[in-house]
Amino acid sequence: MKVTDIMKKRMSFSFEVFPPKAEQSMEPLLDTLEHLYAYKPDFISCTYGAGGTNVGRNMEICKAIKESGKTIPVTHYTCIGNKKEKIREELETYLKMGVNHILALRGDFPKGWQETRGDFDHANELVEYIRTNFPEFCIAVAGNPEKHIQAGSLKEDIAHLRLKQDAGGDYIMTQLCYDVKNYQCWVEQIRKAGVTLPIDAGIMPVLSKDPTIRMTVSNGCSIPKELAEIIGKYGDSPEDFKKAGKEYTVKLIYDYINMGIDGLHIYTLNKWQDVADIIKNAGIRSIKE
Repeated sequence: MKVTDIMKKRMSFSFEVFPPKAEQSMEPLLDTLEHLYAYKPDFISCTYGAGGTNVGRNMEICKAIKESGKTIPVTHYTCIGNKKEKIREELETYLKMGVNHILALRGDFPKGWQETRGDFDHANELVEYIRTNFPEFCIAVAGNPEKHIQAGSLKEDIAHLRLKQDAGGDYIMTQLCYDVKNYQCWVEQIRKAGVTLPIDAGIMPVLSKDPTIRMTVSNGCSIPKELAEIIGKYGDSPEDFKKAGKEYTVKLIYDYINMGIDGLHIYTLNKWQDVADIIKNAGIRSIKE
């Protein structure tokens, strides 16, 4: 079964993890995965390092998820530094492992880079290549509710999203967005622009002050008043901030679900204990299911 088939029946529920660096042990993440499996996610996606730096570990993780038999692995894949020959070889490897779900991205430029240095400059080109040469893949594309920071305007960003749909994308996975009203407005605008793909809403847990600020600013996202108050009130107390941040994240999940989203995707940051608290308090999954 593909993720899109699940979304046709009900709201999907999933996680994102990232692979450890080359010199780090894989065991902590494998342990994290075991804890995440208990919540019966429909899929778990694994990120792909800048410039393909973690691609080997990405494959290891995707293979482990597949071999667990517990859920669907979704690999991220970028244009950065990737030539067609390398792309073909790696996609064939994923398929041989039984990994047939992919999030096709342009990817962030490594420091000092001004272009992809690969055969594709934009995600829609990668999507078209995959759809044409590897029709077995279920392809997710990225959506930016508050526009990609490098896009000239929201209208321009939505036009590019339409290109990714027309190139063969199957569903949208959104980047973080703490402003639900902005998200709702974006959904209305992409639908008017002819983007009809189901949307998997990405939820970034609020767990500590500096990373929260850094991620929102680096992605050009807004910080709603309620979140700003948490930062101002509890910023100097990590424990209190985490408690208030988890409560905020639970409320955010409720707000998204009440809008009728097609999927709920939690960016775990590889912190399963914190994610477990959020899931329990939100009441969206039980390990007793």
